Amino acid sequence: MEIGKHEREGRASALLPKGVWSFRHGRANALSLVVSPGCAQSAFSCRVCLFLPSLRGTKSEMSNDTRIVALSRSARDVARFLEVSYDIYGDDPNWVAPLLMDLKKVFTDANPLFDHAEMQLWVACRNGRDIGRVAGILDHNYQRTTKDSAAFFGFFECVDDGDASHRLFEAVSEWARKKGTAGLLGPMNPTTNDECGLLVNAFDSPPVLMMTYNPRYYITLIEAEGFRKAKDLLAFHIDLANIPMERLERIASKIKKRNPNLAFRPVRRKTLEQDLGKVKEVYNSAWQDNWGFVPMTDAEVDFMAERLKPLLMEGLIWLAESDTEPVGFLLAMPDYNVALKPLKGRLLTPKLLGFIPYLLGWKRPTRTRVLTLGVKDKYRGKGLESAMLIEGLRVGFDAGVRESEASWILEDNVMMCRVMEAIGGRPYKTYRLYRKDL
Repeated sequence: MEIGKHEREGRASALLPKGVWSFRHGRANALSLVVSPGCAQSAFSCRVCLFLPSLRGTKSEMSNDTRIVALSRSARDVARFLEVSYDIYGDDPNWVAPLLMDLKKVFTDANPLFDHAEMQLWVACRNGRDIGRVAGILDHNYQRTTKDSAAFFGFFECVDDGDASHRLFEAVSEWARKKGTAGLLGPMNPTTNDECGLLVNAFDSPPVLMMTYNPRYYITLIEAEGFRKAKDLLAFHIDLANIPMERLERIASKIKKRNPNLAFRPVRRKTLEQDLGKVKEVYNSAWQDNWGFVPMTDAEVDFMAERLKPLLMEGLIWLAESDTEPVGFLLAMPDYNVALKPLKGRLLTPKLLGFIPYLLGWKRPTRTRVLTLGVKDKYRGKGLESAMLIEGLRVGFDAGVRESEASWILEDNVMMCRVMEAIGGRPYKTYRLYRKDL
């Protein structure tokens, strides 16, 4: 999601086909056998990975062919698709695995995106091991809204191997051509209303909640396929420990006095359901002219709210209203990535005990993320964005928050960039959307 408009993963048997064995180093004294759908071209194809502390297959034992395997959105195929990232990132200290239970929902028919979109998944398989993945997304609402016939690519992950990435992009490009599209735009995971963009700088820190992270070499892999910059998305860092909160509160007070016909109020858990319609109205109106924006349907807003509700913190969501209509909206959330990181995407782990205090509200992250901040066109220029932002930052500060990230903001959204800079924010991360004509 953008801030503002202009303010913006059988048992093995003798039936296994030859050449699908792959040996990898694992934990000391650990032996495990994993079987999953593989890339052998047979009715019974599987991947077997034998984890041994000191055994590894040699090139003479296995084929080096890279094969692209098309997957469906079945639970089994999606699990395989998502598992690829674990091999890519390994022990990368900055990677935060998404909560698999939640992410898998995005690929199911319960996601109302599929009322107007199509998706195809692929993995790149070599020597019985999945080494990359990509998705193709055709969002008909995007095409109708923007008059752009492009398809999206998303959820891209790959080892540092030009052949593997080339074959993945070759597959998604051919799929997009057959769909009659003019180009590919991405990465979208799966749309601009979700996670999107490739990190192109500041690889030395973890991402905040619902923002992307990737190795530096992804830039080379993607640009080698002819993709070029379409738009940059900025993330601003706000150091709450070093900004004059009292001065900001005075500014917010003055803005409210200048707009006596407008009311500012927090959205609370007990009012969330009835306020969703107002949130949707503001979101679809305030962002309607933004580059790449696609209005969310009622079902999509409900789906997103259901996913986010367990993570919401009262006082970080604000509505500005006139006597007749909602006019502005702020959504900020605690950055739970610090607490989620040890889980590695899985709830069935003893490390869940460390996350429970956050779920129960006994502990709070010291960082928040401002996800959305926007005002309807006719109410702009009145400082409403600043007033809502300051209110959210103040509540966070009082709860022990000492830093915040506002993301993402279009690089050419001058007005919103100025709002962030005025309260002490500075751009510190850039996420790039790429395009390639077909």
